[in-house]
Amino acid sequence: MKIQPALKSFFGLKKLVATLFIAVPFAALAGVDTETDENGVILAGHDVVAYFTESKPVLGKAKYTAVHNNAIYRFSSASNRDTFTKAPSKYAPQYGGFCAYGASLGKKFSVDGKAFEVVDGKLYVNKNLNVYEIWKKDKAGYIKTANSKWSAIEATAAYKL
Repeated sequence: MKIQPALKSFFGLKKLVATLFIAVPFAALAGVDTETDENGVILAGHDVVAYFTESKPVLGKAKYTAVHNNAIYRFSSASNRDTFTKAPSKYAPQYGGFCAYGASLGKKFSVDGKAFEVVDGKLYVNKNLNVYEIWKKDKAGYIKTANSKWSAIEATAAYKL
């Protein structure tokens, strides 16, 4: 009869371990915050690779997609999608796709996908072209400030900032 409590304890431990194996990967993702629309699409549907290769905003197509950090990326071609999936961190926007100027203010602003710049091989997007005009006057300063603030705001919902 003493075996039964030991078995219950063993099976309880197994359930706990199984739960942890399921929950831990989701908890690890919880800190990744990206600026997406209600469908989970980032960059207002613009092709992230095209920012680098065409130096202009190009709308992606729903038939060419990839998922990275809980965000759905759309691409204008299968080739761009494949380029992205080989090295997503090379192309993914800084600050989870939130406005770079907003991040420098300790805020998270949505973006329209049309205001962007690649600086030192990294993609920075801004809320819109008007905000971009302000940001570009001191890109290096705003990037430095945003980099210092991002770790403190990354896991905070935009509406709480």
